[in-house]
Amino acid sequence: MNFVTDRPPQSALRDLRAHLVRPTTLAALAGAVAVLVLAGPFGTLDRLSLGARAGYWGAVVFSTYAMGAAIDIMFRPRLAGRGRALRVAAVTLATAVAVTGVVAGLNRLLLGAWPDTGGMIWTLAAIFAVAVIATLLLQVQAESGPATQNASDAPPPLLDRVPLDRRGALVALSVEDHYVRIRTTRGETMLLMRLGDAIREAAPTPGLQVHRSHWVALAAVRAVRRDGDRAILEMTVGGDIPASRSHIPALREAGLLPR
Repeated sequence: MNFVTDRPPQSALRDLRAHLVRPTTLAALAGAVAVLVLAGPFGTLDRLSLGARAGYWGAVVFSTYAMGAAIDIMFRPRLAGRGRALRVAAVTLATAVAVTGVVAGLNRLLLGAWPDTGGMIWTLAAIFAVAVIATLLLQVQAESGPATQNASDAPPPLLDRVPLDRRGALVALSVEDHYVRIRTTRGETMLLMRLGDAIREAAPTPGLQVHRSHWVALAAVRAVRRDGDRAILEMTVGGDIPASRSHIPALREAGLLPR
């Protein structure tokens, strides 16, 4: 099983950075900030100037979303298969708790005081509202597959373990030390798990194990050429995959090599 700590920390940080700098992510967050600045909810319209509102809501939205994305990336494997509603609730709650200190500090900086009981209510309401928006945006991006993917096809469970920015159609699975490199049409990531478990979770994607260390999705094989007693598979995304001699019959059965 792939626990939260299975992914190398540097890999999780790369995933987070890549997600936060996506143009679609930045555009969505900027739009959310603009709406909140103009609407001035939770008393900010009357209590803060336009510039202060822009700074306040910019900090709240971006910090909330960044924390939510980090929480989602780190904890999604544990929530895999638990249902969308539970994932949204868990990530929203964890995000709201994590960003509370940020918002309280902003109130102290911009309003000159810690919120009283009444102020705390609208502060918590603001935190929860933005956390909900951030979490739903994360879920929408996670569930939006590539345009070429058939929307009626259930995605393989393995993709629940893959970072948000790299979820796409499966291309190949490869063993590296104790990790499995997951290659999709949207990038690669490393997971600490056995190849056999990864192959099982790749269903229902049609695929074939072509080497003790490699599995390929049939739809992602562009061409196959013989190389002595083995074969080389040219993939639609990424580098070539070797096929060992013992797996040549399976390639023939799949129609990838002449009989």
